[in-house]
Amino acid sequence: MMAKFRVSATKPLQLSAIATDDDLGWDKSSQKGELEKVVGEMAFEQHRLMAEAKQSLLIVLQGRDASGKDGLVRHVMTGMNPAGVRVTSFKVPAGIEKQHDYLWRCHDSCPARGEVGVWNRSHYEDILVPRVKNLVGEEVWKKRYRHIRDFEQMLVDEGTRVLKFYLHVSHDVQRQRLQKRIDNPERSWKHDPSDLSDREIWPKYEAAYEDVLRETSRPHAPWYVIPADVKWVRDLAVAKIILKTLQEMDPKVPVPSKDLKKIIVPE
Repeated sequence: MMAKFRVSATKPLQLSAIATDDDLGWDKSSQKGELEKVVGEMAFEQHRLMAEAKQSLLIVLQGRDASGKDGLVRHVMTGMNPAGVRVTSFKVPAGIEKQHDYLWRCHDSCPARGEVGVWNRSHYEDILVPRVKNLVGEEVWKKRYRHIRDFEQMLVDEGTRVLKFYLHVSHDVQRQRLQKRIDNPERSWKHDPSDLSDREIWPKYEAAYEDVLRETSRPHAPWYVIPADVKWVRDLAVAKIILKTLQEMDPKVPVPSKDLKKIIVPE
């Protein structure tokens, strides 16, 4: 079922033609407890990944403001051992980051062997924002497709699986969520004036995302467009894809170098 959300590098992509409120045929009442079950299975696989310490998994989350990146991290990654999960939220480059190439800070945040890395926004911002806001010329941002494809291929070659999710939220649902954020004193700190100004150039961002997703979705580092209007559907869909990937990685618990059957811990 999830294969239909996978982006092809060879077929046209039109985000406006993809439903943001697709429930995947699931019923909320019948799916009650399913996310908890899937998260538990993810935790089991992560335990084996940590023990094996030979592979790693990188999860990239992209989406418009209020598409649910933070919420997904809370609900989907919560069951994993935090000692083996590294979450990085990429902001506007600052300080020493500005003195290096745009991939420098990304490479530094890659998961080590045995770890799961989660990127809340990512190196893709270095194509999207410069393009949409005309910060650099086309000749600069366009060659970054190749840079990123090569970077992700290198990660895969070195033992890191790469999963990328675009959380696809509608213009109207985003408006509702942004308004709730503004009206809630406990969440209003997250409001950024750019949230509103970016809504004014929605079509430009949509076109940029379509190109980015198509240009950088590859079999070894696929993009999935996940319907994000319904939060529980979004979370369960992503969790199922992560679990399937971990199962395909099939991490093995190391066999002890010595026979432990005769060892008795003294009182």
